[in-house]
Amino acid sequence: MLATKRIDGKARADRLVADVAAAAAKLKAASGIAAGLCAVLVGDDPASQVYVRNKGKAATAAGIQSFQESLPASIGEAELLALIAKLNADDRVDGILVQLPLPKHIDPQRVIDAIDPRKDVDGFHAHNVGHLWSGGLSRVLVPCTPYGCLLLLRDVLPDLTGAEAVVLGRSNIVGKPMAALLLAENCTVTLAHSKSRDIPAILRRADILVAAVGRPEFVRGDWIKPGAVVIDVGINRVAAADGKSKLVGDVAFAGAQGVAAAITPVPGGVGPMTIACLLRNTLIAACRRRGQPEPTL
Repeated sequence: MLATKRIDGKARADRLVADVAAAAAKLKAASGIAAGLCAVLVGDDPASQVYVRNKGKAATAAGIQSFQESLPASIGEAELLALIAKLNADDRVDGILVQLPLPKHIDPQRVIDAIDPRKDVDGFHAHNVGHLWSGGLSRVLVPCTPYGCLLLLRDVLPDLTGAEAVVLGRSNIVGKPMAALLLAENCTVTLAHSKSRDIPAILRRADILVAAVGRPEFVRGDWIKPGAVVIDVGINRVAAADGKSKLVGDVAFAGAQGVAAAITPVPGGVGPMTIACLLRNTLIAACRRRGQPEPTL
């Protein structure tokens, strides 16, 4: 039985945030530029409020100006698009983050498409998606969660060349961009999803498994190839034995012990990396927009 390594996403995120803070301070000292991130929150969803508040605190702590636009759930799509246009023109703002999900009467893709691609720190705009898939990583703002996953993988496997990778889940936010990043690392990539046949057999081939399917503890221990590296993107709240609730991933963590060579826990794995990579993207966006050298982050 293998001794499974627990991948500490919190510690890795702390290092990245420290690097972003140092680069932000250097940018400010050299040019007087302070990178700015604006979060747009529509409605009063409690989870979204917490996410936006945490992102704002993290930005401020890293020396990035934090702005927030809080809008009622009843706002019309045209009004929201007008706000996006205003933020596109605001020179203080280098990154625009529209917190999802949006109310049902607003088309999220239309809102994302309205963001200036240079300020699209989520990496969801078609411009950034296209460059990601065409291999133009030097010109793209990469989606935060997949990039965080890649950084964690590089810490465990410095050379990913030739590894067989399976991404479970085909969302635009995680699954598809994760597959593109792994292809850029010269992995052999399979993108599995709810319609795939014999998912356990597909997963058992994986040297690298990224689970982003949104189903609590869906991946069982005997679906994992011995010695594989597992990145669990899932964050699912389920009932606990004490009558309260707890967070679990898409992988049955206990079942993966002794099988996987390394795995991210939930919580404390991928989650902290998402915010850290958001700050990274904001600083890179600020440098690109203003013609400054980009830090290596």
